[in-house]
Amino acid sequence: MIPTIPTFQQYASELKAQGYDEVIERDWAPDTVVDTHEHDFTAKALVVRGEMWLTKGQHTEHIPAGGTFELNARQPHSERYGKNGATYWVARRKSP
Repeated sequence: MIPTIPTFQQYASELKAQGYDEVIERDWAPDTVVDTHEHDFTAKALVVRGEMWLTKGQHTEHIPAGGTFELNARQPHSERYGKNGATYWVARRKSP
């Protein structure tokens, strides 16, 4: 069963109501690899097109369209995107 994906406006409204500062769209080219890095914000995202693999520590998770992921601020992670690339909507909450 394919998950129901809300509109960008619905997703943004819901996440801003949960206290996130901003919600943006990120679009990734096919086969992009992003080496280990971290951010100074907490993130919660919904993959809306394509697929990706997110690695945190020794654990890699495959996230297809309709899947979600969360990252704590300053949590080291790497990303790999599928043969068709991917798009996700990500809510960010700044850390003090």
